[in-house]
Amino acid sequence: MRFDVFDQKMRRFENSLDQPVPDSDWIVLRLDGRGFTRLTKDLIDFDKPFDLRFHRAMQATCEHLMAAGPNFKLCYTQSDEISLLMKGTDVPFAGKTRKLNSVHAGEASACFSLKLGRPCAFDCRVIPLPETEDAIDYFRWRQEDARRNSLTAFCYWHLRSLDLSPNAADEQMNGMSTAQKLDLLNQHGIDYANQPGWMRIGAFLTRESIKTLGMDPRSGTTSTALRNRLVWLEHTPEGQAVANLVADTCNDA
Repeated sequence: MRFDVFDQKMRRFENSLDQPVPDSDWIVLRLDGRGFTRLTKDLIDFDKPFDLRFHRAMQATCEHLMAAGPNFKLCYTQSDEISLLMKGTDVPFAGKTRKLNSVHAGEASACFSLKLGRPCAFDCRVIPLPETEDAIDYFRWRQEDARRNSLTAFCYWHLRSLDLSPNAADEQMNGMSTAQKLDLLNQHGIDYANQPGWMRIGAFLTRESIKTLGMDPRSGTTSTALRNRLVWLEHTPEGQAVANLVADTCNDA
């Protein structure tokens, strides 16, 4: 068989599961740590319920993805997940979901592993969001997920610190409302509302334009230019402020 015929035949199999990203105004790539429950509970002696070393490794991974990937407009991270927002018209790799997933999962896994000094892996999924309102709802949803999981983690690990077994801690928390969980922490002197924002509701990484002064080496004249830099929001927005942040990001894109 001639190589070109052979190659054409095999390419059909190779590309048989290619799926393009559907037409959407916005696309989110969400990356999640694979096997991170075992990583954080058994393999590394992290602080509980949240560890600054882990968070800084997540931040470094976010910065790497924002700098090395396509033109991402916004990044949000909570716990072991990362969400990256881009315009539907900026999708690389001809919109092939397998390429988007594999490339960005690989980039995240490599960066995070180097920061922690041991092999770690992320998976990735492509999430099409037809309109700006859907993008706003997406980030508000992920932040609410962060809030619920964070409060549960604070309660669980506090109970564990009181020498309760994992099963006993789970049983005591079973069916507890948000107000009851907050009351549990308050009874033991833990002011949940004043815990760092990245622990409670995650963190946002954005781009901002700054003016820089440069010189043309040929003419010796100076001029200003706009440069983008990555900035972590010092105070994580909540509720309507998240909606405003995402809406402004989409409008400026």
